[in-house]
Amino acid sequence: MVSGMEDRPDLRPDLKEERKGRKIGILGGTFDPIHMAHLIIAEAAFDSFSLDEVLLMPSGHSYLKDDREQKVLPPGVRLEMTRLAAADNPHFTASDFEMLREGNTYTSETLRDLRALHPENDYYFIVGADSIRSILTWKNPQVIFDSCTLLAAIREDGVPTEEFLKAVDNLRSGYGARIHILEIPAIGISSTDIRNRVKSGRTIHYLVPEKVERYIIETGIYR
Repeated sequence: MVSGMEDRPDLRPDLKEERKGRKIGILGGTFDPIHMAHLIIAEAAFDSFSLDEVLLMPSGHSYLKDDREQKVLPPGVRLEMTRLAAADNPHFTASDFEMLREGNTYTSETLRDLRALHPENDYYFIVGADSIRSILTWKNPQVIFDSCTLLAAIREDGVPTEEFLKAVDNLRSGYGARIHILEIPAIGISSTDIRNRVKSGRTIHYLVPEKVERYIIETGIYR
């Protein structure tokens, strides 16, 4: 090293790296239970957009599902399943961020609080194509658009492509939303089907991670 370089922060690559923000993906949801399709989407986002980490973030109070016949399981149970699902992947992290907030869970508030805590990071919020169509009905959608880049996962068997692209163009031009399209394979797995399978005594093998399957069986949830 040239003499004096150690006193020049502008020439210290290690210090530059310390100041550099990270690219953080966020996949939220009820995760009741978390399943393989969630993990496939999270992995696709990580790989396609060179993310540093993906937060798997179970919602706290899922007010949108209050009318569900089978009530959403307590936050701690859903978080434990998420932790088990994330355990074998070094770039997945189970996050209790939304569960720590009292009251309803709102994406705009989650992103606002994350950016306040870590303003150096860039956030990538992973959503389904159906959410792109409905996101203007969410609380403070402009805060969402201003706080993150949206990664919109579209499946071949999902929302019609033309309708989806029209919604994307509208959000980009009308609200300044930063949206990238995340193409994923058709995955016919749903939490509703998994719960019904457990209730009727059918197998859920390969639909959820093995550790999650064992937890569901041993605890007797969804019976």
